Amino acid sequence: MFPAITKSVCRSAGRDLQRTQLARHCVRFFNGFSQDELPVEETPAPRVLITGGLGQLGSGLASLLRKKYGPDNVIMSDIVNPPRHVRETGRYIFADILDFKNLQEKVVNEGIDWLIHFSALLSAVGEANVPLAIKVNIEGMHNILEVSKQYKLRVFIPSTIGAFGPTTPRNPTPDLTIQRPQTIYGVAKVHAELMGEYYHHKYGLDFRCLRFPGIISAETPPGGGTTDYSTEIFHDAVTTQRHECFLEHDTRLPMMYIDDCTRATAEVMELPEHRLKQRVYNIQAMSFTPAEIYAEVKKHVPDMEIDYKPDSRQAIADTWPQVLDDTNARLDLGWNHEYDLPKLVTTMLTKIRAQKEGKQGTSAQINAAAI
Repeated sequence: MFPAITKSVCRSAGRDLQRTQLARHCVRFFNGFSQDELPVEETPAPRVLITGGLGQLGSGLASLLRKKYGPDNVIMSDIVNPPRHVRETGRYIFADILDFKNLQEKVVNEGIDWLIHFSALLSAVGEANVPLAIKVNIEGMHNILEVSKQYKLRVFIPSTIGAFGPTTPRNPTPDLTIQRPQTIYGVAKVHAELMGEYYHHKYGLDFRCLRFPGIISAETPPGGGTTDYSTEIFHDAVTTQRHECFLEHDTRLPMMYIDDCTRATAEVMELPEHRLKQRVYNIQAMSFTPAEIYAEVKKHVPDMEIDYKPDSRQAIADTWPQVLDDTNARLDLGWNHEYDLPKLVTTMLTKIRAQKEGKQGTSAQINAAAI
């Protein structure tokens, strides 16, 4: 309840208090408005910087956040020159996570509030170049945490099923369990989880982390991950109707469609900090094997065929969870997926067919113009 308000009290509020609840109540009170009709002061839109913005997750999340906060408030960054359409859809800047002063400059000059860190080498790529993976996935992450601490940012660093190892319970895998990964990618992710929690407890850093399963998207090509067959199979279904799978037919892994992934990230970033009972959460939407997704694809593409030719990624997959237990995320964060396997397959085939048809149409127009 508000105290009794007189005209003298309102006058004393002055210009300096015009934005306070008391001053707004004064104005409303003497203009005939009830207390229930008082407007709620809007929170300014956060200024968001996404590192690794040109990867699988960055572009989708940027699109989602720009719809909420405006294209100028969500800034994609990477170290390469982006395609034209990236610049046309919103802000894009150069940001090198290995250059701490460069990060400081971007955070200060752009007035950043939230830092979402997607820059990383994926599992198979990291195993092929361990020194580079250490620089990007560990040293770069250190810079992200330090700049976030220095400027009191809200920071999101994703983790992954790769943070677990062969001694981890695989079905289901709880939030808190044994983590002994056998790839540099996984070691770096465990390190990021622990460092983020340490910075939270030591310095009060608002660190947030979701352990993602395999992410499936039609918008970006596979990037060398152990779960990438789940994206490649759709491209093959639309083009050659034949897929060569680098995992065994019965290799079960947790998965998620990109829209669920980006929505989960946005939701965990938007939550008040007191809602987080822990700093790292498992999330997943579904769990399937290559044989199961093939069977679902074949319902739409009857001539589809598959060959199983496991490569080095099989050994990695055999150490990862089969099912992530995301009970805590569903209870604490309100997480709930929208895409199951049938909806995933229908969506992916529709999108990739549209992409292929669009390219064919563009090619035909170019040829006609040349003639």
